Parts: sequence; structure tokens; C-alpha cells
Amino acid sequence: MTIFNEKIDRLKTASVKWELMKDIFGEEELLPMWVADMDFKPPQAVIDALTNRVEHGVFGYTFVPNSTASVIQAWLKKRHNWQIEPSWVRYTSGVVEAISAAICALSKEGDTVIVQSPVYTPFFNMIEWNKRTVVNSPLRLVEHKYEIDFEGLEQELQKGCKLFLLCNPHNPAGRVWTKDELLRIGKLCLQYDCLILSDEIHSDLIFKKYRHIPMASLSKELSEKVVTFISPSKTFNLAGLQASAVIIENEALREQFNEELKRRGFSSLNTFGILGMETAYQHGEEWLEDLIDYLQENRTYAINYLADHLPNIHCIDSEGTYLLWLDCRKLKLSDEELRNLLIKKGKLALEPGNKYGPGGEGFVRMNLACPREILKEGLERLKIAFT
Repeated sequence: MTIFNEKIDRLKTASVKWELMKDIFGEEELLPMWVADMDFKPPQAVIDALTNRVEHGVFGYTFVPNSTASVIQAWLKKRHNWQIEPSWVRYTSGVVEAISAAICALSKEGDTVIVQSPVYTPFFNMIEWNKRTVVNSPLRLVEHKYEIDFEGLEQELQKGCKLFLLCNPHNPAGRVWTKDELLRIGKLCLQYDCLILSDEIHSDLIFKKYRHIPMASLSKELSEKVVTFISPSKTFNLAGLQASAVIIENEALREQFNEELKRRGFSSLNTFGILGMETAYQHGEEWLEDLIDYLQENRTYAINYLADHLPNIHCIDSEGTYLLWLDCRKLKLSDEELRNLLIKKGKLALEPGNKYGPGGEGFVRMNLACPREILKEGLERLKIAFT
């Protein structure tokens, strides 16, 4: 795991995380622990494959070969015991783009779409920017753990919601939904004829005592009502290659999604996205196991540090992802005060919790996917900000 201790200079690489802080936070000299990408190199096999492709030297029009879907099929079977068919797989440059396309393909303007806040900000954006209506069924924080309000969810479904946008594992809370929880969601959505769009981009980043269960894997009846989004971008830190997969078993829904991609002018992934995706899924598993161990150690270090030095900040003990959701409400500060102290005093860039919708007020999100030395510095800055 020592490879994850390497500090890599990401400046002058057009890094959103490291080079847009002036635009996002108003200052440049901050330690960035905000946007969800990692400060780690991907598996060496991916670097070697991309290097060899560059040396070939010709980069003409590219199609996604049949081998890509077969590689995805093998990965999902091995990692999540989910048996899919290659014919179910479609592609986009990213999961957010795919969610937007699915919303347009499978609903009409004015339709309602359920989310569970606090949740990934683009969920709200993709619904609203496509002229659909957000319906929020907030999660409940019970003894420092998020739970689903099933009664509230059913009440919203009864009103005729067209789509349910599920985040599994959940961002920013790090919940890995259990089989029972997913079955209850699925039963309600089937009962009220609501399609499920399941964002499973963090599904490979699960800590050892937990297990990711793809929503569409639970039953044949349910699989016909689910559209699943995955990508190697979070798993292997390949977001810049812009490649994601969409899995749709239902042929009619798949054709509707295809038609929407045609309207958008989508034709194929880029050369390096295809190669990176295939190589990572084929040869990255050992690297991923080491990564999960390292992230779990980072999480433990952060939790212990906060308990010792900042007892008024409670860490929601994540079950997956490399994100830490910090409850700062005992500090009795407004979101603006939290932001100003972090930036002005701590010189630390974290995601403000209120951007994740109702229930996010008084929280901040910290990215743990960095070398331990940077994590330690970030926690020291957090302490400075609130001391």
C-alpha cells in the first residue's frame, strides 16, 4: 500500500480539484479535499496500456468493441455476483450525462422525480435543468446513521412520481444500502409503477464488512424497472478519461435510452476511455483491494483524530466511498460561518453540506482519497479552523 503514500504534484494538469479553487472558493492557497477524485495513480496496467496506445500514434475515429461489454459483464459477476448480458450495456462519457439522458428518455417535462437528500448535487440539477420536478424524500439521521423514511417515500410515490433516483452507495453519507432496504424500495416502486435510476458509481469502493448489492440484481421483476449507472472513474481514478456504462435489461427502456443518445449526437467513447475501462476492469482488482485497505485506514485515522481533537464534530461512520460526512452542528455555526472559517482560517477546501439539499445544513464533506501525509495536514487545518 506504500504506493498510495506518494505525493503527486497535480498542478498544471488542468485538475479541477487543485486548480479551480479560486473560482470555487475564492482563494487559491487552500488544501483541496473537496471534489470526489483521488490523488493516486491508477493501476500500473492502465498506465502501461495508455502509454502503449499513445506510442502507436494514430488516433482516428473509434468504436466501442464488443470486448468492452464482456469485460464489464465479467467484472460485475465477480465483484457483485450480478449476471448481466453484454447486449444490455450502453455507454456515455460520464454518469451525470447518463442520468440526464435517462431522465429525458424515460419521462416528460413536468414529471416528478424522487431524490433522498442530503444527496449528490447533480441529482437536483439534472432533474431541474431538464424541466422535471424534484420531489424530496429526505433520509433520517438516527443515532448517527442514515435511514430511509419508507412511510414518507410511499406517500410521495402514491402521488404518481415517474422516476426514483437512487444513490447506492450513498453520496455524501457513505451508506451502503442493505438487501432488505433495497427490496423495500423496489417493492414500493413496483407497486406504484415508478422506474428506478440507480447511480452505483461508488459500488466498488466498499469497506470490508459491507457488501454492495446492485438494485437490478434482486429479482427479474425488478430488473425490468431499473437503469443502472457505473463507471471505473471513481474506482480507479479515471474520471478524466470520460467513460461510463449504463446497464438496461428492459429492451423497450434500452431503446428509449438509445434514441435519446441519438438526439444528443452521441456516437462513441474516446480511445483512451475505452482502453482505460477495459484494462482497469481486467487487471485492476489487486490494486483495488489494496486501495480499499488504505482508504479504510485513512477513515479510521480521521475518526480517531476527530474524537481526540474535535469532539464537537461527529463523523458519520461511512460504509463505503472515500468520502467522510462531518456533522458540525454542535459548533452552532451557520453554513456561511463554517465556510469562512475553513477557507480563511483553516486554509482548507471542503464541500459545504448545504449544497446536498435539505438535511445537509451544518455538515461538510471531506475527501479521504489522498496520501496519509495530506490527510494529516487536512485534519490539522480543520482543527485550526475551529479552534
